[in-house]
Amino acid sequence: MEAGSVLYAAMSLTRDATSALCFGELRLSDAARDVGTPCYVYDLDGIADGARALDRAFAGAPHLVCYAIKANSAGAIVRAVAAEGCGVDVVSGAELILAVSCGVSTERIVYSGVAKRDDELDLAIATGPRGIGAVQIESLEEIARIEARAREAGRRARVSVRINPAIDLREATHAHIATGHDEAKFGVPLEDAADAVRVVGASAHLELVGMGVHAGSQFTSLDPYLHSARVLFDLVRGLRSAGPLPSLAFIDTGGGFGVDYGEGLSVTPGDFVRAVRAEQAAHGLGDLALYVEPGRSLVAAHGVLLARVIQSKATSAARWLMIDAGMNDLIRPALYQARHRVVPLDLDAANVESVVWRVVGPVCESSDDFGEHLLPRLAPEVVAILDAGAYGYTMASAYNGRPLPVEVFVRAGKVVARTSRGAVAAWAAERAAAGGVATP
Repeated sequence: MEAGSVLYAAMSLTRDATSALCFGELRLSDAARDVGTPCYVYDLDGIADGARALDRAFAGAPHLVCYAIKANSAGAIVRAVAAEGCGVDVVSGAELILAVSCGVSTERIVYSGVAKRDDELDLAIATGPRGIGAVQIESLEEIARIEARAREAGRRARVSVRINPAIDLREATHAHIATGHDEAKFGVPLEDAADAVRVVGASAHLELVGMGVHAGSQFTSLDPYLHSARVLFDLVRGLRSAGPLPSLAFIDTGGGFGVDYGEGLSVTPGDFVRAVRAEQAAHGLGDLALYVEPGRSLVAAHGVLLARVIQSKATSAARWLMIDAGMNDLIRPALYQARHRVVPLDLDAANVESVVWRVVGPVCESSDDFGEHLLPRLAPEVVAILDAGAYGYTMASAYNGRPLPVEVFVRAGKVVARTSRGAVAAWAAERAAAGGVATP
């Protein structure tokens, strides 16, 4: 392979002239040596490039890209997407505080989630000169709660009604991340949407600024996404024909743009945006800003999890490669049966024969399993788990007393920031003290 050639669908993941895996000019083996493993490494340039490419797909039409912080809440990443003009989609009060701390304008924040606590609603309503951009209503019952908190604060809360389109797309993605079917907890049922708009419109303490939908995640074709968008657009067009909605400013088609985890992908996030913009125009809604909420599509391909090989093990059933990263570091394979490609950091010309290895972690669970992968017969010292920038560190835990991994942030081939690794001794002391107060 020619040095510097782009690999693995990540814009800046390459191998140099010595076949070392790199982000730009940074050898990932150097990062593994300097900070230890397991560790996450993220390419901020690739993330910023993706945000700019998505912005260009709107071709100047009114819009807002709301990065879904839950995909990766690292401050360096939130600041990188905000610098490209993105807003954010948050799902907790802590994420809201993080967004504001990273310089995101309160006007560019939307708050989703089916069970927002009163203190979280208070925070959303009180933050900024007029509160945040929109609190997403996900049930008829929630309207009264938001109204009560706004009344208590003496403010008028800006809200958006997120509908459940009643489309079963579980075959188009994984059942755990399909959110638009009628058995899902998300969104106002479609048959209640007109009532929700009416109740909001009658309140002196609420202002309807948006209508939205989110059908699920990791869609690898346009049809499911467009189907849910059409349901939303049909609803909005019908509501407007029945009476004016003077404060309505945006329609939000959610996120869910799929990424290539190795199976191949023929559509890009920009393709989703261009297709939904055409539908928006066909429905006569071009005067409204179009919001989208990408998460994984901005960050997944630009993060890797580095892990050191602890040992190999051969049995009659499999050839096992045991690494120091586990399901506590990257839970997607255990939770969603997701598959992430595993590759050696360095290639040895004398070790070119590949065999099937079953890659597993150290956690005491059979589900701590990254699947079978073709890797050199002589086990590599360090491997990279690819496309780990989304739902990796943010879902990590200290299960089995394993410390959270370090995160390393790269720009222009240089490390510009890093986090620290949790101390095992500190964890043990903290857990030993838990509940340690004696009772009479």
